[in-house]
Amino acid sequence: MSSYPQMMHTALDTTDARALAEFYRELLGLQYRPGDEPPADGEPDDDADWLVLIDGDGNRKLAFQEVDSLSRSTWPSPEVPMQLHVDYRVPDRDALENHRRRAESLGAHVLLDRTDEEGEPLYVLADPAGHPFCLLVG
Repeated sequence: MSSYPQMMHTALDTTDARALAEFYRELLGLQYRPGDEPPADGEPDDDADWLVLIDGDGNRKLAFQEVDSLSRSTWPSPEVPMQLHVDYRVPDRDALENHRRRAESLGAHVLLDRTDEEGEPLYVLADPAGHPFCLLVG
């Protein structure tokens, strides 16, 4: 038995679990755990209220839990705080710009552009459900 609990994944609440899982699957190159894949064309997606994405080795990375309503973060305005955010590291500024553009093409939008900082250039983006996340050179 391990001395410490082991992290399984980070779970995000969303009003559309399939859509948000698809965003992160495309953004991060993950795949669905067996049984969570989208149904064949024309089939109902009835079991899409809890979905898990895994890496190529089968390790859980992200989970998506469908909820009836969710207040979008208003960050950087303080009315509704970030609540949680995930940082994603890229190797250099070119990769940062490429991944920002790709995230936007998948439905994200930029909340903060801090690319003029020499020490740690970054973007804070919101995913399609409004969850903030950072892309940074690290």
